[in-house]
Amino acid sequence: MFFCLYATGQTLDDAKSWYLEGRYAQALPVFQTEYLNNPNNPSLNQWLGVSLYQTGRIKEAQKYLEFASERKIPESYIYLGELYTKLYRFKDAEKEFEKYQKAKRKDNEALQMLDIKRSYAEKLQRAVNRTEDLQIIDSLVVSKDDFLSAYHLSASSGSLMPIQEFFSDRLKSDETLYMNERKDKIYYSGGDVTTGTDLYTMDKLLDTFGNEKRLPESINKPGNQAFPFVLSDGMTLYFASTDDNSFGGYDLFVTRYNLNSDTYLNPNQLNMPFNSPFNDYMLAIDEEKGVGWFASDRFQPDNSVCIYTFIPNPQVQLIETDDENYLVGRARIHSIADTWKEGIDYQSLRTLAQQRTVSQQQTSGDFTFVINDLATYHTLSDFKSERARSIFSQALGYEKQLKTLNNELSQKRDQFAGNGSANNALVSSILSLEKETESLSREMERLKIDARNEEIRTHFNQY
Repeated sequence: MFFCLYATGQTLDDAKSWYLEGRYAQALPVFQTEYLNNPNNPSLNQWLGVSLYQTGRIKEAQKYLEFASERKIPESYIYLGELYTKLYRFKDAEKEFEKYQKAKRKDNEALQMLDIKRSYAEKLQRAVNRTEDLQIIDSLVVSKDDFLSAYHLSASSGSLMPIQEFFSDRLKSDETLYMNERKDKIYYSGGDVTTGTDLYTMDKLLDTFGNEKRLPESINKPGNQAFPFVLSDGMTLYFASTDDNSFGGYDLFVTRYNLNSDTYLNPNQLNMPFNSPFNDYMLAIDEEKGVGWFASDRFQPDNSVCIYTFIPNPQVQLIETDDENYLVGRARIHSIADTWKEGIDYQSLRTLAQQRTVSQQQTSGDFTFVINDLATYHTLSDFKSERARSIFSQALGYEKQLKTLNNELSQKRDQFAGNGSANNALVSSILSLEKETESLSREMERLKIDARNEEIRTHFNQY
């Protein structure tokens, strides 16, 4: 194939012109063929390494850029430094940056670009230092065209589907749509990926969906927002975004609906290893199974993506260690076995995660919920009405949120007691939390009443 390219007049000079224009994919085949004839040419190694790097083939690019760097090709320094940064080899990256700074000491434009690369490396290193202690129980490389096949959500967690499966007029893409368990609300992305996509919701009105609403600006920032997923509480939203805070491509974020203010809180960017310098997206959590999934194309071929299955943490817990290599390995997910803890049956969890449904014994948490004089329920599987089960599941999610807010409120009240009344910001935060917990408590009780009434109406009225 490459000889055919030359036969049609595409020369090394053509490839060099394309390279300078940023048309790396077009230049790459010519550089690859020329390399076979002249592997020790430092400039050719530089062009080939950069073209591979710019087309996402980072691991392949490394050896060519290292060769060019050893042969003192100045442009290779900054690209190799950036490559090492994405491999979390920060000390090696800084050595290359120092070489570039020395070679370009009189080039202000080059030095400004170097400052940007160094700032990114520092940002990434800070993120590595805040790597979450996440237990990853499985990883599976699949085709990007069919990546949702690796997600096996319980009915209580809602459903995910390719967006064109719901909107028949949409062009085929990897974007997804989330539908809640009650099948009366959807979340999805809309817009053009070249100019930016935003997240929207739509409600079911009788037999059709309508009342489209764009989510607020706190979520829909410049860039692309996509791959939404909502927990069973109906309030906690996970999504992927390419905004300015992203480490590279899509990053995963989480936000929560605030009943008191009737809007969403400012999203929080998830820690590593959820995020990386590559595309990380489509996080979903099955609370009934106690597992979650997210997708990442880190170090994967163009058409592939790795789906990681993990155990959700009740609270964020960071890794505490002085071993830099261990921390980097956990941030990169170098080995899923390194994330495991003693006393956990990971094989059983993997089997459970792969099941499309959960048996009645595999339910989320015990509780005591009085239906009437004839029945008291202790698990979600006790519900006979799917709608009642869905409503009560949302109430349980609110209950979890309420517990978290009450803990936060208690801490702030203790802080206020210690500092006195001088801190106006603290007072305002306490008052806001008090209003939110009150609203959340009322909504939780309303949902429980609705669940009880629905269960009685659809089941006990039969007798």
